Amino acid sequence: GDVEAATASADETADSDDGPTSVVSEASDDGDGPTTAVSQVDDADTDDGNAVKSAVRSVSGDGQAAANRDQTLATPATRKAARELDVNIDAVPTDQTRDGQPYVDESAVRTYAEAQQAAQAADAEAVSAEGGAAGTAAEAGGAGAETTAVETGDGERREPYRGVRRSIGEQMARSRREVPHATHHDQVDVSGLVEAHERLQPLAEERDVTLTYTPFVVKCVAAALDQHPVLNTALDTENEEIVYRDVHNIGVAAATDHGLVVPVVDDVDGKGLVELADEINDLVGRARERDIERSEMQGGTFTVTNFGAIGGEYASPIINVPETAILGIGALKERPVAEDGEVVAKPTLPLSLAIDHRVIDGADAARFVNTLKEYLADPTRLLLE
Repeated sequence: GDVEAATASADETADSDDGPTSVVSEASDDGDGPTTAVSQVDDADTDDGNAVKSAVRSVSGDGQAAANRDQTLATPATRKAARELDVNIDAVPTDQTRDGQPYVDESAVRTYAEAQQAAQAADAEAVSAEGGAAGTAAEAGGAGAETTAVETGDGERREPYRGVRRSIGEQMARSRREVPHATHHDQVDVSGLVEAHERLQPLAEERDVTLTYTPFVVKCVAAALDQHPVLNTALDTENEEIVYRDVHNIGVAAATDHGLVVPVVDDVDGKGLVELADEINDLVGRARERDIERSEMQGGTFTVTNFGAIGGEYASPIINVPETAILGIGALKERPVAEDGEVVAKPTLPLSLAIDHRVIDGADAARFVNTLKEYLADPTRLLLE
């Protein structure tokens, strides 16, 4: 497996007795999570620099730059528009207030979104005009200059904290702050999985597909979710509802040189192992090359992160909100196992399931992991599904 970590986002709402009339945002409103980041604009000395900065300043009529509030009042319709346009509602400039709090309406959100898009386009054009790898990175990922380091001469090096890195950091902080995480750890003997992989790998190679363990895990997760649907949910805090999803769209977290991304494999139930392997390899590969569409990193219902590809056994993964669970996979290797009164070496797989305790109880997590272990121990059980 060649996938590694994941991140998240969430909202809080405030409703009146007559229904939702205004909403307080406790943190930045970044939609479906850390898939891409809005390019941040420098005061770079380029011919296009003024155009870029002008686009950012034009967000509001009075020339205000992007805001950085902790709380914003907005109607549910406005917040919905912000999510659809991938706008951080706390960054939208405004001089309006309601009950002493900053207030943003839908027109301000749309104006800000248009200015963001203009700034991104101008930024990419300005950087790409300089040529080289930086231009390519800016066009592909919108973060061309974010790794530019500054030597301070004091025995340290500083890099800008922005773009994808800042987006990831903000989403992780939000998830930890807003979601009560609980993590269930377990370990499973995967002798049957190893045998199935060894048997099917040559057949996959005949179709020019590299078959790793990841497609097996994703397929087993989908089968277990079918029996434990509470883990395939989203928490809609705005409407105070738990949303059960019928489809299993599994996010596969991947580490890239420009940050962590989570490509999503849609409709896992409707795909075979070879098809899943081919799709996962393609998505992760293009994510690392910054050649993946934002739509391909949205709509996930559950996330799998394989930190064991680097090393380690257990972790406490951070949930990719609005999802309510994430499964961490440790390193698959032989470990001592008690069997018939003797200690023998068996290939085992450590599991770390983090849940949103507002939605999922510890007993639900344990039952899900027990079911998942049955599929991982004997993947042929999938044929019965």
